[in-house]
Amino acid sequence: MSSEVLVDIEGLGKRYAVYDRPHQRLQELLGGAPRAREFWALRHLDLAVRRGEAVGIVGRNGSGKSTLLQLLCGTLSPTEGRLAVGGRIAALLELGAGFNPEFTGLENVYLNASLMGMDRREVDAHLDAILAFADIGDFVHRPVRTYSSGMFVRLAFSVAVAVRPDLLVVDEALAVGDEAFQRKCYARIEAMKDDGCAVLFVSHAASTILELCDRAILLESGIKRLDGAPRRVVAGYQRLLYADPATRDALLASFARDPMAEAAASPVGASTASTDDPVPAAQAVGDRFDPGLRAESRIEFASRGARILDPRIENSAGQRVNVLEPGRDYAYRYRVVFDAPATRVHFGMMLKTVSGVELFGMGSHAPGDGIDVAMAGCAIDVTFRFRAALLPGTYFLNAGCMGGLDDGVETFLHRLVDAVVFRIEPGAPGRRVHGHVDLSVPPACSIQGGPDGQH
Repeated sequence: MSSEVLVDIEGLGKRYAVYDRPHQRLQELLGGAPRAREFWALRHLDLAVRRGEAVGIVGRNGSGKSTLLQLLCGTLSPTEGRLAVGGRIAALLELGAGFNPEFTGLENVYLNASLMGMDRREVDAHLDAILAFADIGDFVHRPVRTYSSGMFVRLAFSVAVAVRPDLLVVDEALAVGDEAFQRKCYARIEAMKDDGCAVLFVSHAASTILELCDRAILLESGIKRLDGAPRRVVAGYQRLLYADPATRDALLASFARDPMAEAAASPVGASTASTDDPVPAAQAVGDRFDPGLRAESRIEFASRGARILDPRIENSAGQRVNVLEPGRDYAYRYRVVFDAPATRVHFGMMLKTVSGVELFGMGSHAPGDGIDVAMAGCAIDVTFRFRAALLPGTYFLNAGCMGGLDDGVETFLHRLVDAVVFRIEPGAPGRRVHGHVDLSVPPACSIQGGPDGQH
């Protein structure tokens, strides 16, 4: 990553005049008293992005993410502040933006590229590469109004990367593509970063932000609340997303008191674990419990009538362990105590790497199913069984309990992120394996207790 600042933003803000009724705007234009209310979609934003840096932008709907990208691309003018971008910008803001629906795909390649600053000679030189990357065949000669959303994004992204931009701006557009094309796009983005292209990326998919971005910012009500390591910023976003309305202001206040605390607590994109006086590898024999191995990145979400207690890993003898032998079977257990009645209750787990990449998740019930009613005061023991078919390294487990409350709307009743950390010891020497997971893992789940003692 270069030290050169490509995007320099200081005190940026965008204000809109909002009218309760359409005729109020006309009355004001005709000399009447001002009737508009001020709405700040973005305010007091400071941001610097360097060449080769990928910055993820997260936030709830209406938080100012799209406004920021439109200001960067010049489709909106700021109300206040300063914004400077060095070099050429390529943007994927909205599906079909910069395309004429009556033109063919080929005609739109030239149109869209011209909007990004390419002349016809440049397009001609890159046309074969654009069409090969888009891979839409003879559809390129048909009007784009006949395209599916996936075909739209294939062509738009292909043009955007062919422009060889200094800054690539993506607003959820890749979410509509098929998975193979998404992987192709992310690989191209990584290559562009290596060449010095900066990327601003909006996505609601936490795993994408963690995998793709070097840094992330959290916007809420048009204000930057967090800025730093993706793992911590995404965690702050998820806490905000599931926070009870009564506690949301307090959570935002905690961000304001120390906006870098969440972001600076761990390396980029990483869950954290500490080890005090670990057993030397040469002395390690069998699975065991290392009291110095702790999840420092653990996050507990607000309880909504349920509490997850004592998450742990046990071996086949029922012993608590956090240093596992590869290839052996283990049980991930936790207890859920209900403080309020809930319906359609079900449970989940997620296995992740240190960088936050989700390797495997599982639910206790099929979608739409669950325990009919869990009454206040009951306790349910949850067990997920798995085989430690993982390569040596450190891993994290989440725990979650979902269900419906009085309004019947399903939500997280309680959730723990990085509830348990464990380490896989080296196995037999000489194995030529790569990655994280042996796909022969046979997972299973069981629950005990509850209103009728069901299993």
